[in-house]
Amino acid sequence: MLKNSVKSLILIALLLSGAEYTQAQKSGKVSKKEKHPRNVIIMIGDGMGLAQMYAAYTATDGKLRLAEFEHIALSKTYSANDYTTDSGAGGTAIACGVKTNNGMIGMNPDSVAVKSILRLAEEHGLSTGLVVSCDVTHATPASFVASVPNRKQSEDIAKQYLDTDIDVFIGGGYDAFAKRSDSLNLIDQLVKRNYQVATAIPAMLEVNSGKLAALLYPAHPPRVSEGRGDMLSLSVAKAIDLLKTNKDGFVLMVEGSQIDWGGHGNDTDYVVEEVIDFDKAIGVALDFARHDQQTLVIITADHETGGMANAGGNFKTGEAKGAFTTGNHSAIPVPTYAFGPGAENFKGIIENTDIFRLMSKLLGFSK
Repeated sequence: MLKNSVKSLILIALLLSGAEYTQAQKSGKVSKKEKHPRNVIIMIGDGMGLAQMYAAYTATDGKLRLAEFEHIALSKTYSANDYTTDSGAGGTAIACGVKTNNGMIGMNPDSVAVKSILRLAEEHGLSTGLVVSCDVTHATPASFVASVPNRKQSEDIAKQYLDTDIDVFIGGGYDAFAKRSDSLNLIDQLVKRNYQVATAIPAMLEVNSGKLAALLYPAHPPRVSEGRGDMLSLSVAKAIDLLKTNKDGFVLMVEGSQIDWGGHGNDTDYVVEEVIDFDKAIGVALDFARHDQQTLVIITADHETGGMANAGGNFKTGEAKGAFTTGNHSAIPVPTYAFGPGAENFKGIIENTDIFRLMSKLLGFSK
């Protein structure tokens, strides 16, 4: 009698689990085969921790596009030589999958150059791009294209752009290419390498095919409220438009660079306006990914800045109050969001180097 009861319970459990599995399949929550993207858009909100996101979420009454992401992990940001990372080591971890010392770019702690996800993509025939709201030689973008022992080597970093096959790069930093201490004119060299060089947004928008180097400001762009406008989201749309023509796919890195600067200044308004601007760019990427259905979008941060807390707010009025514990970076883990094929792999508490590892694996660059 007992054996029959046990058998009945097992049968019921199997039937229920089968029904749940079938229902999950219909709802898209279960996949018999791991999905792989053709394209990856990795977007880095420099200094954007959970408090920065939630302040902007409050200011927009919950209307951030970032809130649409269902797959979320927490990323540990420590560097090889410090519990608290800088953007050089943090960017290198994401770009190259290696923990390195603070201040280093695209190298391991022994000063050996390592390949970034953009370099690997180039080697596998994918198109590559980079869009930032800072100087393109700044630490985070530099981590994807250069290898130098010191992040302050901006002229060396600019020169290394010409050693890559990157198809599109957009941001500030014209002077690092044109007004150099060594008198080299890298703008002419870019033209010789078939880049269309744009120094203003209207000229950038007119480029409809081929390679693009849009150096839109002498150094860093201004903050969004002081004249930058929609530069970031327009640039992301242009980069995607140029890169998507490659049937083998593309990898695009985007940085919302100045969230970090608001954190360093303990300026809540600066933080909020820059997160909202970054979120507009996220919306461009997300809309493309929803339509394309072959694009993985990853949103993360290299670190948190300011030790920010949400000290008060009002969704109806858009008021967001921030409180800060430091004018520097903190070691707080940062959220990592994912959407698209392979997004389910981003879960739990992960190393920042895992982001590189997962991108590389999902694109078929490694096992």
